[in-house]
Amino acid sequence: MSSGLYDMSAKDFDKTLDLSLLKPYGDTMNDGKVQLSFTLPVPNDERGMEAARLLSKQMGVSEPNVAYARALDKAFTFYVVYGSCTHTVDYTKIQVQTVQDETMEMEEVDAYIREHIGRKIVVVGASTGTDAHTVGIDAIMNRKGFAGHYGLERYEMIEGYNLGSQVLNEDFLRKAEEVHADVLLVSQTVTQKNIHIQNLTELIELAEAEGVRGKYVMICGGARITHELAKELGFDAGFGPGKFANDVATFAVKEMVRRGMK
Repeated sequence: MSSGLYDMSAKDFDKTLDLSLLKPYGDTMNDGKVQLSFTLPVPNDERGMEAARLLSKQMGVSEPNVAYARALDKAFTFYVVYGSCTHTVDYTKIQVQTVQDETMEMEEVDAYIREHIGRKIVVVGASTGTDAHTVGIDAIMNRKGFAGHYGLERYEMIEGYNLGSQVLNEDFLRKAEEVHADVLLVSQTVTQKNIHIQNLTELIELAEAEGVRGKYVMICGGARITHELAKELGFDAGFGPGKFANDVATFAVKEMVRRGMK
């Protein structure tokens, strides 16, 4: 990968920078400095600290130093380890599957809908399955939005339904049918034991079994969601950390136009 930014870094910032042998940066280029944190099911004593140090070393950290250890209870200890990563990656060969649409602002999305679709679009969102967290779906749907980005309920050309949390996939699809939805948004915050993948897979399978998958633009999001994972699971797009309502809205409306949804 080459751009003005990276060319400038290599030329003016530090001539030892080699993007084909990329490693973490701490105090000086290529020093590999990293910080690890993890919990071990052992007491907070010298043996536990040595175990944390040896594990870090096996993870490719040279000269690991256990900088912090705190007992969580008698049999569990939390550790913070500093050291230098010995591994590198070839940044120049990395390819990531991402949403390619250039993000529009709220007013631009409304104008795009008026021009290319000609009616309000209907969006239904929820945290499905056992997930009881609404922070993600609220950030995208609620009028106030998040971090200065208004939610979809504030868009003039979007009719939004935020169903909240712990919504069964069957009920989610039933509501989508009832309100003649165009776009379905699913937020997944809980990821222990990959429960988010189970919930998302179940939704796609239900939609396919009911013969309605093609009726909707289906989008998922959450802390461990990537566009690549979403596509693998059968969704049209996935949005992770750092994405906002206008990112989601832009993809949704452009995908509707690409698919000829009117």
